[in-house]
Parts: sequence; structure tokens; C-alpha cells
Amino acid sequence: MRLATLRIAGGTTAVRADDDGTATTIPGHTDLSDLLAQPDWRTLAASADGPRIDLDRADFAPVVPRPGKIVCVGLNYRTHIREMGRDLPQYPTLFAKFAEALTGPYDDVIVPEYAASELDWEAELAVIVGARATRVDAAAATDHIAGYSVINDYTMRDYQYRTLQWDQGKTFDRTSGFGPFMDTDYRLGTRIETRLEGEVMQSATTDDLVFGPAQLVEYISHIVTLQPGDVIITGTTGGVGHARKPARYIRDGETVEVGIEGLGTVRNRTIVR
Repeated sequence: MRLATLRIAGGTTAVRADDDGTATTIPGHTDLSDLLAQPDWRTLAASADGPRIDLDRADFAPVVPRPGKIVCVGLNYRTHIREMGRDLPQYPTLFAKFAEALTGPYDDVIVPEYAASELDWEAELAVIVGARATRVDAAAATDHIAGYSVINDYTMRDYQYRTLQWDQGKTFDRTSGFGPFMDTDYRLGTRIETRLEGEVMQSATTDDLVFGPAQLVEYISHIVTLQPGDVIITGTTGGVGHARKPARYIRDGETVEVGIEGLGTVRNRTIVR
């Protein structure tokens, strides 16, 4: 089942994407953040029979627009760890992104000029929590996952490396395209890619993760309770611009596409001002 949040006149609505190219609205639920808060969200989504929307003309909002927490994982693909000259980690490297950083999967990304000198892309698989998780083990962790989506962990490298803490380079307002869908049936192992102006910059498969979704839910839930609608961003693969020789950064007017086979693609044009 594929779910999304669409912008409509007067607000947003949660929808179920159907096989005929339309989406069925889920009555009474303004977005997936609201829907996932309901214990019976799967039943509500599967049985929805609200008005239909043509997906070809739909305006996609961030798939989960109001997560209570966005927990990011650094250095979690073997290819990226090697290109950064680091050893495989014993434990996940965690940092935060805030909900204000999210934008729609096809929205323009507006970057302030003072933060635009080292703009970088990071293709990432997002794990969306569907049930409260406190100190769960890996064997039970998948029961707490609602589904998966695509996100570009858009990074301002100059801000990121001003200090030892990364958050400040990762959470600029409305710079992380997120969506278009949450897929409840996705399985690891498909192609994940970034294209900059059509040129492939990152290409790997999602099973190259050092710590997979279940391991991350286990680890994080032993630190903080995960709530329905929370998001875990699982890390990026090799091929980031900052690690290239010479470095390659996103320029004003360039379009970044981040896609995961089976989940979809986010496509954001960069505007610096």
C-alpha cells in the first residue's frame, strides 16, 4: 500500500495511491502525521473511499509533514564510509533534523546565499515509524515500522563542519525533499541513486547499509521512545560531492533527483537567494 500527503484547496489531505493513477482521500485525516497517530491507521487507509485525485496533477507535500522526531544516521553505507576514509562503526552515529527542514518531493529548494557555497546531496532511505517503540529488540522492530520513503538529506557542508556537531548543516528550512509516497511493503536491496542535472552521482543498493532499519529501531528505541510518525533517515551511500576530487557542489538553478527503485523519486530545483 502506498500513502501520501497532498496539498488541496484550503490545506492538505492524506491519500492512498491506487493502481489506476489516482489517489483516494482518507476522510478525516489531513496528512500522514495525523493518520499514523491512529492505532488502526492501516485499516483506515485500506478501506478509505473518499474523493479521488488524479496523481498526474497532484501537489505533493512532504509525505509525513509533522514528525515529532527526525533521527538521522551518519556514515551508514559501506561505500560512503570508505570514501570518507573511516572505519566501519561499532554503533550508529545519530544526529537530528527538524520538521521545518522538510519540503515536498517536487518543490523548489530555496537556499540562503550565505549557506550556498558547499551545497551537497545525500540520497537516503527514510524509515517511518507506525507504532510506539520503547526498548524493542530487532526481531520485533519491523512491527513498529509503518513504511519507507525517499529523502534528500540536503547538506550545507560549510555549516556542517564548523563544529564537531553536524546538525547545523543538515536542517536549514525547507531544504529536504521528502516523498512522494510511504510504501508499506518495501524490501531492502533496490537501487538508490542521485542525479545532478541528469548525471548519476550516487548509485548503490539499499542493502549496503551497515545498520538496517530493524537494527536502527532497536538501537534508537533504547535511547528515546519512537512515536508513530517519527522518521529515521538511514544514511547515504558513496558519491557525495564533498568527497570528490575536486569537490562538486550544487549550484544555483541545478536540479537534484534522488530515487529509490520501488519507492519513487524526489526532484528539487535549487534556488539560491
